[in-house]
Amino acid sequence: AGTMAMATVNLHAVTSWVGIARLFAVVLSCIAFSLVASTGDFSDSYGTWCMFTWCFCFAVTLLVLVLELLELYPKLPLSWDDFTSAFSMLAVLMVFTTSVVFPSIFISSPCSSSECARQAAATTVSFLCFFAYALEVGLTRAKPGDISSFLSTVPGLLKVFEAYVACLIFSLLDTRNLKAGLQWCVAVYSICFIITFLIIIFTIGRCLTYMPCPLEKMLVGYNTLALMMYITATVLWPFYNFQGRKRPDTCGRNCQWDKDLGVTFLTIFNLIAYLVDLVYSTRMVFIRAP
Repeated sequence: AGTMAMATVNLHAVTSWVGIARLFAVVLSCIAFSLVASTGDFSDSYGTWCMFTWCFCFAVTLLVLVLELLELYPKLPLSWDDFTSAFSMLAVLMVFTTSVVFPSIFISSPCSSSECARQAAATTVSFLCFFAYALEVGLTRAKPGDISSFLSTVPGLLKVFEAYVACLIFSLLDTRNLKAGLQWCVAVYSICFIITFLIIIFTIGRCLTYMPCPLEKMLVGYNTLALMMYITATVLWPFYNFQGRKRPDTCGRNCQWDKDLGVTFLTIFNLIAYLVDLVYSTRMVFIRAP
């Protein structure tokens, strides 16, 4: 019985470079949320987001390690490589955002108290956790010419990036009393997010085989449409938001002017992402060797 139990354990899951990167991510995310939890200063929305990020990444990465160690993942009704690639990219984005947001909100100068020291240590550990997830993405990303899962390719990783940036945009939006031009921008963010999210879910759920047309050609058409829509949003959002509107002198942490400026930059980021996505997806269709 002991021999049979040992036969189901895949030690390569924790001894490979990817496994080691995941182990570091588990340990570092655990240390980060433990340090912040010990301070008790994470009650507002920003603190809650940071704690959620560390706990979520810790739990999912630990689950991935356990499932691979015990070789249980083939029994799951999903594409495991696509799932792990999408999650590692999502973790990179979430942990990086948290590593920037947390110190800017909670750490003030001079940092002399023990609470501030723990917050600074948590920030440092969070950045190290980001590098661990970035290493995992680099190790698992499909190389040119590889026959691999879609979400481990550059277009697949960009899909995760585009969906995440859209979520950040939604968190900054104030949809009250929007002008028609701004309503169109919100529609652009929403439509592109829904389609991108569905592509990710269908890929992980192995539903792409039911598509009436090949994935590569569908991506070219969708990325072209999304790029054109984001071009309009990149122009209309700052035009309607900042025309004759200056930043208030009393603009605090939750200042809507700053949030609208953040949406402007995030829109540009997604515009660039969809442009690069279109270039890569076009190469997949027209340049890839048969």
